[in-house]
Amino acid sequence: MTDKDLKQHVQCALDWEPSLDASDIAVSVDEAVATLRGTVHSYAEKVAAERATLHVYGVKGVANDLVVHLVTDFQRTDTDIAQAALDALKWNTMVPNDRVTVTVTNGWVTLNGTLDWQYQKDAAARVVRDLTGVKGVMNSISVQPRLKTLDVRDKIEAAFKRSAEIDARRINVAATDGKVILSGNVHSWAERQEAERAAWAAPGVSQVEDRLAVVP
Repeated sequence: MTDKDLKQHVQCALDWEPSLDASDIAVSVDEAVATLRGTVHSYAEKVAAERATLHVYGVKGVANDLVVHLVTDFQRTDTDIAQAALDALKWNTMVPNDRVTVTVTNGWVTLNGTLDWQYQKDAAARVVRDLTGVKGVMNSISVQPRLKTLDVRDKIEAAFKRSAEIDARRINVAATDGKVILSGNVHSWAERQEAERAAWAAPGVSQVEDRLAVVP
């Protein structure tokens, strides 16, 4: 697929995505790496644009240069955003209470703390990214599992084989002291993300180094 064709597919994917207004988004593609430029009305739209682009078959990477330009109705003070973020985290069942701290500067939210699982870290970011007034999220939460297992590699490889979205034959797994390294090839960025998610789901994993190459 040529870069010109891929650009058209990305633009169609953005136009098709109902959660964002793609009218002010420009797309360029160079060697299967898509660059997004322009403005969106919220950080949630910026994330949605990146996600939609990564799920286009043939895309190997995304440079997200979109700028969040809040309309008047979406503007909030940093204090308002911080309070809303704390309330949202408190009410979310996936994020343990009193384990995450929030700071907000010019609409950018920074999350700090220590959690047991990557899915909890991801949930915390999702909770705050959709809040009104947020321009960006820096997720600095560290993952330090309380549970240790010796057969992490076997568990991850078994998870890959169970998944309908992952070709386990093309992925190599190495695991030492909670650190997992994934190498090999995948067919799409969506498959790469699914492989990383599956690796993080293994008990005792504290770090995943993704070296997978997207080879359509």
